[in-house]
Amino acid sequence: MDQNEQIAQEIVDDAIRWRRMCDEERFHQCAAVLAAPYGLPGMPEPARWARTVDRVLLSALCRVVTAAWHDGWQPADVVRRMRRVYGDAHVRLTLDVIAAEMRAYAVATVDERWLAQMAELGARVWWDADEEILRADGDRQTTVVHALHLVYELTWRSTLPRLWPPPGTARPGAVPTSGRAGDERTLARIRALLAKAESTDFPAEAETFTSAAQSLMARHSIDAAMLADSAGSGGGDEPCGRRVGIDTPYESAKANLLAEVAVANRCRAVWSKGLGFSTVFGFDSDLDAVELLFTSLLVQATSAMVKEGARRDRSGTSRTRSFRQSFLLAYAQRIGERLSAASGQAVRQAVEETGRDLLPVLAAREQAVDEAVHAMFPRLVRGGSRPVANLDGWVSGRAAADLALLNARRRIT
Repeated sequence: MDQNEQIAQEIVDDAIRWRRMCDEERFHQCAAVLAAPYGLPGMPEPARWARTVDRVLLSALCRVVTAAWHDGWQPADVVRRMRRVYGDAHVRLTLDVIAAEMRAYAVATVDERWLAQMAELGARVWWDADEEILRADGDRQTTVVHALHLVYELTWRSTLPRLWPPPGTARPGAVPTSGRAGDERTLARIRALLAKAESTDFPAEAETFTSAAQSLMARHSIDAAMLADSAGSGGGDEPCGRRVGIDTPYESAKANLLAEVAVANRCRAVWSKGLGFSTVFGFDSDLDAVELLFTSLLVQATSAMVKEGARRDRSGTSRTRSFRQSFLLAYAQRIGERLSAASGQAVRQAVEETGRDLLPVLAAREQAVDEAVHAMFPRLVRGGSRPVANLDGWVSGRAAADLALLNARRRIT
């Protein structure tokens, strides 16, 4: 490391330290020096300063991203964290740094789910030379500040449970892919039903489409369980975890909705308050379906909630927030009841059609999911029920849930 690099690294370290101490003035002073075209007066080789800073910052960024992978973080977790703390302006740089860091691994040593997540996020190498990453926006000062923010957040990150092997350690074929074509066909049908439920302005149609989607999800889960049981020893299928983002506002109510959807589909959800996600445990096909249904129901719930309008008490004080919190909590509870009823009906129908006692098979899968939760969160504390802060919101939420899902009896062919 030459003298310029040593100076740049010391300034980066100082910036992170001042950020940690909440001294924004000194933090931005460090950023200004790093962003200056020629550094400080009297600095050796000032003409090389900008290129040196690029090299030191990118090295620091890739280093903290690599460490984050080994501490259980995934690309979506890093992006979610930066968006949650700083907003969308930081996301582009975050995705570029992730794409740059991932070049260090052979594709065969990266879990397929990791690659799929990166593709979904849009993390890709678009540049010819690495210095373009820190010069894409044209505003040098802002870009340097964003880079330092990312270094800071990942330096002082928490350790997350490791759901997937980090890049460079995955073994080809470690994730079972059998049956995925059939899963994709079923998921495509579920997506189509839920898209219709979200787009219609007629509650009766939304009821039918959402109920049909849940029935299809439940039967698909039953078929997967029977197939795994026939293969013996679970057919190589094991429960796993997946993180689902829980955005503000009304996070606890949204987390409740996800938990209800998960339980109705033989999964379990653990909310990590403050990190912006819940970890859902279950078998792969069930996790896909839970994520789809939760996303759709959240769209439907939000639409119904907004249509209710604002609320004020007799003195004119706004009660909108408490109304909407209670609305979503009630919606989640009622949806859970109706989803569980639909799943139970699907089990009874499958028993009639196959003549098999499915309860032991399904119970064994639920027990495997519970064991996976306990292994990942051995000190898990269950939260108590929240008091109803707004009766009007509670009643309206249950009514909206009744409209979102009725017991449609239409068979899906």
